[in-house]
Amino acid sequence: MKKIIFLSVLCLALMCNEAKSQTSNETPTWPENPPPQWLTYHLAHPGPGEGFPADPNPAYYYKGRYHLHYIYENETGFVYAHVSSTDMVHWQWHPTVLTPEHTGHDLYSGTGFFTREGRPAMCYLGPGKPNRIYIMYAVDDNLDEWTKPEVIVPMDDAGKEVELEYHDPDLWLMGDTYYAMNGGWDEKEIMKSKDLKNWKYIGPYFHKDYSESRLGVSRNEDLQCVNTFKIGDKWMVLGIAHPTGCRYYLGDFQDEQFLPDFHADMNFSPDGPRQGYFAPETLLTPDGRRVMWAWIRDMPLSPEGVQALPRELELPRDGVLRIKPLRELETLRYDERREENIIVKDGASYSLKGVTGDAVELTMTVSAPVPDEFGLYLLEDEKDGKGGMSIIAGANKEFLTVGNLNAPFQLGKNEDLTLRIFIDKNLVEVFANDRQAVSYVHQPVIRKNPNLIMFTKGCDLNVRTLATWKMKSIYTKVAQDGR
Repeated sequence: MKKIIFLSVLCLALMCNEAKSQTSNETPTWPENPPPQWLTYHLAHPGPGEGFPADPNPAYYYKGRYHLHYIYENETGFVYAHVSSTDMVHWQWHPTVLTPEHTGHDLYSGTGFFTREGRPAMCYLGPGKPNRIYIMYAVDDNLDEWTKPEVIVPMDDAGKEVELEYHDPDLWLMGDTYYAMNGGWDEKEIMKSKDLKNWKYIGPYFHKDYSESRLGVSRNEDLQCVNTFKIGDKWMVLGIAHPTGCRYYLGDFQDEQFLPDFHADMNFSPDGPRQGYFAPETLLTPDGRRVMWAWIRDMPLSPEGVQALPRELELPRDGVLRIKPLRELETLRYDERREENIIVKDGASYSLKGVTGDAVELTMTVSAPVPDEFGLYLLEDEKDGKGGMSIIAGANKEFLTVGNLNAPFQLGKNEDLTLRIFIDKNLVEVFANDRQAVSYVHQPVIRKNPNLIMFTKGCDLNVRTLATWKMKSIYTKVAQDGR
């Protein structure tokens, strides 16, 4: 009897271990025939597991490949999916190995960094009683094997642990010193280390000279999912406030604390982050570009866990952040249609004939002087002209309006306007003069054609150039023949 019980327990243990192994090694897979409403050229979580919250996380360029992680939830808890690419457009899923079975806890938001020796590493928030911040190091060149997590323990001058309420962290190398920040809903903290083992507590993250009146945002406002890096001659702190979504600060470190001199939002939903641009992460390409991703929330009819199109960030000498769509996206274009010198009369409209498909890029340049109000109607129903949305700009407007989102944007005197518009089923992303970008989720109705109509009010609209392309799928075999 004892022998039977022993064998039964042994079999049960083996089955449990096998199940855990299978769960640990699950690999998300895009189906060969996805539902028609699923996106064409955005990175999205296809399952297994639910792509929520889908925060993009540790990202790297390492030994010829780009790597990105994002959170999803399976039966073991919150885990990190891992995708890699040679162009940041076409992605390959790796087995999901960063799970509670490996770490001993769920994996919440974090960031990737390189050690002084060039080794990929990550820090992240591990929930528990209490929450803690952990570091892990890559073991192999494919980033499929990682060390066990090591906890960060900040110490005061007397060698005593400083007790903190831990939230989403960041970690970066500045000179020969590592710095880590603990995000938070109220106070944020900063600490440092020479060896990633011994951490000295510095104090509040923001410098005492932080100016709320200059920045228009309280130093005690939420700041989490942070990514810290040098851009131009400034340091950028890119992150979120949970009530409002993605945001960034520009400034410098003084006395080992961050002193921002500029702040701006990157999410413009009137409902805060519910339908928004959320939880950013970046990497540096071999040619020096800073590329960012963010999670698009509230994607009806599509897989949860959709990543916005990659954006290139640049800070030139004028100090104005440039935001451009990833240049590699141009490799997806086909079936180009081009028009020049289109004149749309005041109060009239102009329909773009022959532009078909539900995955489209459009680029248009409007010559100055621009009308008081002009733009595009799109995604209207072919039969009754209802259910569409609009993209609106104007000579004296202070906002670029995309659907119901108003993003701060103002044209200079005699400044032309170039819009780059990406339509992927019901997800629309708009870039204006490389100074503003808006991601908008339209109502969950899929149309076969974008139904693009230009309009103008106040004076004639002079469209110097207009080009459209259909966009290839980044997933299926269909992409191989350009259809």
